[in-house]
Amino acid sequence: QVQLVESGGGLVQPGGSLRLSCESSRDIRELLALGWYRQAPGKQRERVATAFRGGVKSYVDSVEGRFAISAEYSENTLYLQMNNLKDEDTAVYYCNGRTASGLDVWGQGTLVTVSS
Repeated sequence: QVQLVESGGGLVQPGGSLRLSCESSRDIRELLALGWYRQAPGKQRERVATAFRGGVKSYVDSVEGRFAISAEYSENTLYLQMNNLKDEDTAVYYCNGRTASGLDVWGQGTLVTVSS
C-alpha cells in the first residue's frame, strides 16, 4: 500500500510563492496519475492539478499559469509550485495518487494560508 506525505504549507502574503511536496513510500512511476487537490473552509474538495503517466498535465482554470505540478522520480516526490498566490488559494492541500487497480490514495494534507 502506497503512502503519501505532504509538506511545505504555511502562511504567505498575497502575491507570494510556496512549493508543496508529496513524498511517496513507493515508486511513483507505478501510479497511473498523481495530483493535488484542495479544500477550503466550508467548500468541497476540488482538483487543482494532475500529472498523468506519459507526461500530460492539467490544471483547474483558477490556477492555470500560476501553479505548476512536477515530479522528481528519483526522489519519489511530487511537487506543486504555487506562484502569485491569492486569498482564495487558502485551503488544505492534499496529494492524491491513483494506483493501477483504480484505488485512490490520499495524504494527510498541508495547510496553505494566504493572508496579509
